[in-house]
Amino acid sequence: MNLPPIVSSIFLLLCSNVFMTFAWYAHLKTLNHKPWVIAALISWGIALFEYLLQVPANRIGYSVLSVGQLKIMQEVITLTVFIPFSVLYLKEPLKMDYLWAGLCLLGAVYFMFRGKFA
Repeated sequence: MNLPPIVSSIFLLLCSNVFMTFAWYAHLKTLNHKPWVIAALISWGIALFEYLLQVPANRIGYSVLSVGQLKIMQEVITLTVFIPFSVLYLKEPLKMDYLWAGLCLLGAVYFMFRGKFA
């Protein structure tokens, strides 16, 4: 299947962010009783898979987007993955602050992409 570069990039970044979020935050729940160095080594192992997806995602995306557009897209995807992870996996409360942060990111998306679709 030959997907448009933006769609391929978004899909790979979504997958990459799942690994990234687990690498960065899952140890807070699952390894909080272990020394930090153990958590760091395990996180690095998980992060390898993140990079195996993130690097091609950015290369594909950069063929049609600027680096600024890629970065803002990445931040939106990060928040999209982080909120369910935080609420469902870490059992953090769902706060209105996530909505406000998302609205701020929508503003960033507007400014970074307004020339792209005009």
